[in-house]
Amino acid sequence: MKRVFIIAEAGVNHNGSQDLALKLVDAAANAKADAVKFQTFKSEAVISRYAAKAEYQKATTGTSESQLDMVRKLELSQDAHRAILDRCRERAIGFISTPFDFDSANFLVHGMNVSVVKVPSGEITNAPFLLHIARLNKPIILSTGMSTIGEIEMALGVFAFGYLGNRERPSEAAFRDAFASDAGQSTLRDRVSLLHCTTEYPAPFDQVNLRAMDTLAATFGLPVGLSDHTSGFAVAIAAVARGGTIIEKHFTLDRNMHGPDHKASLEPSELVQMVSGIREVELALGSPLKRPSAVEWANRAIARRSLVAANDVAAGSIWTAETISAKRPGTGVSPMRYWEIIGTTAKSGYHADELID
Repeated sequence: MKRVFIIAEAGVNHNGSQDLALKLVDAAANAKADAVKFQTFKSEAVISRYAAKAEYQKATTGTSESQLDMVRKLELSQDAHRAILDRCRERAIGFISTPFDFDSANFLVHGMNVSVVKVPSGEITNAPFLLHIARLNKPIILSTGMSTIGEIEMALGVFAFGYLGNRERPSEAAFRDAFASDAGQSTLRDRVSLLHCTTEYPAPFDQVNLRAMDTLAATFGLPVGLSDHTSGFAVAIAAVARGGTIIEKHFTLDRNMHGPDHKASLEPSELVQMVSGIREVELALGSPLKRPSAVEWANRAIARRSLVAANDVAAGSIWTAETISAKRPGTGVSPMRYWEIIGTTAKSGYHADELID
């Protein structure tokens, strides 16, 4: 089984501070996550001054400022990104960041040389941006929160169109053709992974619908994982048991810090527990074959039973239900042969509890 790829989502939980961002890298590395993920954006390129806050953002940061004003405080400079990358290299943990605009995507790919681009759920219908990402020619992890199967298919069509280098005029018809083509399907299988997601912070457990992971895998034939926004980490571990290959989970240094995402994030000690739990579950998944495992063989003789004399039995006696019983250990004749032995003659004498030869 391929090892589950665990992304510790720092997101904007650094509150715009490089120092906090570096501490988040350390916390993710200490938890033994595979990668730590941030967000890269220029606020004015993403959010209009008329955009309202989400309800969860109002609950965590108040209503006195606009979404744009809130997000401006959460930007990290390019120099801060480079410092974060350096710390990731020092701590031997992968660096990922989600771009939200064209310039940020270019910077991550050309300036930071990221190995994969994470596309957030909110951009799944932003076709010009999706096409630009695909033409950067990096593997993509696409989060599918708030999306229908049709919207996901169209986004994948944009990726296929961009990956294949098609130079015809982009259109929905061209995207559908690229998605349906053998070449398009092949490149998607090679380069794209999907994350099931419920875009709410925290996400209610009764609206997570983990079974939708199965639907994504069956529909698109791509690796599937979970971007988990629930409280705690039980759902993340359950997603691994359900076949998830990537787990992304928000974390923070302190849930009581001011900011939009802290309340729905794990604290460092919980992140450690989640990573450990995922590693234990992926080991436990093992083989689909049902047969005794290596550690069970020695216990078969201890836990199973054998046919024994129920009392002292003289040679030549007829075995009956009153003279034969089944007791541990399991080193003798299996009780499966009970009816085969009943009615036959004891070839020798037996003491009570002695294994029948």
